[in-house]
Amino acid sequence: MNSLPARQDRRSFLKASLAAGAAPFLLPGRVWSAETAPSEKLRMAFIGNGIQNGGLMRTFMTNEGVVVAAVCDADKNRRENAQKVVQDYYQSKGRTEKVDACKDFREVTARKDIDAVCIATPDHWHAIITVAALNSGKDVYCEKPLVHSIEEGVAVIDAVKRNNRILQTGSMQRSSKEFRAACEVVRNGYIGDVKSVTCSFGVPAVDCDLPEEPLEPGLDWELWQGPAPRRGYNSILSPRGVHNHFPLWRLYREYGGGYVTDWGAHHLDIAQWALGMDESGPVKVLPPSDPKATHGAQLVYANGVAVTHVDHGLGVEIQGSEGSVRVDRGKIEVIVKGQTLASFVDKSSGTSLDREVAKLDNTLLKDPKVRLYRTEKGNHLVDFLTSVRSRQKPCTHEIIGARSATVCNLMNLVYQHRKPIGWNPANFTFAEPAGDPAWLKYAYQNGWKLA
Repeated sequence: MNSLPARQDRRSFLKASLAAGAAPFLLPGRVWSAETAPSEKLRMAFIGNGIQNGGLMRTFMTNEGVVVAAVCDADKNRRENAQKVVQDYYQSKGRTEKVDACKDFREVTARKDIDAVCIATPDHWHAIITVAALNSGKDVYCEKPLVHSIEEGVAVIDAVKRNNRILQTGSMQRSSKEFRAACEVVRNGYIGDVKSVTCSFGVPAVDCDLPEEPLEPGLDWELWQGPAPRRGYNSILSPRGVHNHFPLWRLYREYGGGYVTDWGAHHLDIAQWALGMDESGPVKVLPPSDPKATHGAQLVYANGVAVTHVDHGLGVEIQGSEGSVRVDRGKIEVIVKGQTLASFVDKSSGTSLDREVAKLDNTLLKDPKVRLYRTEKGNHLVDFLTSVRSRQKPCTHEIIGARSATVCNLMNLVYQHRKPIGWNPANFTFAEPAGDPAWLKYAYQNGWKLA
């Protein structure tokens, strides 16, 4: 799967988010009204001020029940730009709230006047910042993958429980109607017994081999690296200035998990949902037969169903004994016993996604035995804010986020080490054939650790 279309799809989502932000983004009255008293507003900080958090912040800040109290980034240019974006918006609305610009996330997590944080840093920072925020009594919205190692996932689950906090993972496909409908069709048995699943996304992570470049002015490169192994600055890892693309630090295992934890974190998450494995996972992970292949790894579940990583087709394709389901962003196809019950995979088809999903909701899914989480108005951010108010778990809470990240990390491990791995999903440990226990961890450097 070519990585360029993936970036284009993500950019389209962000553009849609920004467009929505042009109008007031108000929560339902039972959550926060437009007349929310200043003392009752949710005070948020945004950590990691690149393009992803730029879109999230613009959407959150237009809600009258939210105050952006601080922005935080190791790069001076990006944090000051984020500060200006918020201040200009507030000034245009006649609001006088102060927005602080911080370099170190610890300045944010230590503050008692901040209620929640939104984290969109490189992946190797996710768990450290998330646990620090949870331990300081803050609710957390963290981009996917929720964590960078399997051990970190367990730590985040424990921290949410210990601190009685709300956490939403930014796996926003769970809030999209096409993915929910597709998974409900499968979970209700309409395609019979699941025989196989494929997920289409790009290549796994590799070791970083980028050459050193002159340091970007205003960037604290030491802080940007944090727990990662030390190396010279390269603009591919932290682009110069205020950039408008998704940086490719994600391709290198020191900072990310390649496209396995980028787009794979989305599509493998949907596979887990469709299989009813949100609180479990595979029992075996197999590398591709070709030792040089970048696709073909498999997650094998206790019932024998295998989820295979491919580079073709729609994002998630599920084959059952009596039909099939294919789904991707803005696309769905459901075939049961040879009859096509819904199909929108091409705009030239003369129908629409809304119409095809409505057909399913009004027929097969009108009164399903298994009814999956339906996010209000399909808005992942509204879902987080609603949960903050209600104290009920959101759509992609910490257990879902950690387990979806775990299957991604397991897949990356078999690509890296090229050997089958047995897995015990009940306690996040290896089974036979066992992997090295060190593979469960991210080896923090320079004194960094989970709080």
